[in-house]
Amino acid sequence: MSRLSPPRATAVRGAPDAVPPAARSFLISGQLRHPLALTVADLRERWPQRHAPVVFDCATNGPQHHTFDGPLLREVLAAAGPAFDARRRKDRSRFLLAVTGGDGHHTVLSWAEIDADFGDAPILLATAMDGRPLDGDGSQLVVPSDRCGARYISAITDIWVGACPVPGER
Repeated sequence: MSRLSPPRATAVRGAPDAVPPAARSFLISGQLRHPLALTVADLRERWPQRHAPVVFDCATNGPQHHTFDGPLLREVLAAAGPAFDARRRKDRSRFLLAVTGGDGHHTVLSWAEIDADFGDAPILLATAMDGRPLDGDGSQLVVPSDRCGARYISAITDIWVGACPVPGER
């Protein structure tokens, strides 16, 4: 079970004398008007941060309790301008998202899952985990509604956005 709090200002900082870790970036590409290359700092500075306490139960590690902060995935992707066809009713529902992590782990989501007019799932691109900034580790995909953490992708390297082809138009 998870709960997502409304946007709030969060200042996540290390010790005053700490050396900032090297910034990891990831790419958002595909059928977009404005592909993006972003860092965790970009995610923190450009979008409202949400707070999500989550519990997921993995078969190998048992229940995991964490808190994550970061922007909603849909708000970040909206800035990239998915190339929805306005002439097609509900074209958004054909779009898929493929997320890849630094360890090669992948997952696929549908745009309809995150779209406020459809599933409205509060999926995050985490900038902090348990109060610890993720600048050096890279952003993490967080799916608070999942019972199992298999779609939690660490150290995101790529997010691809694109439409499923319409039969007969391939």
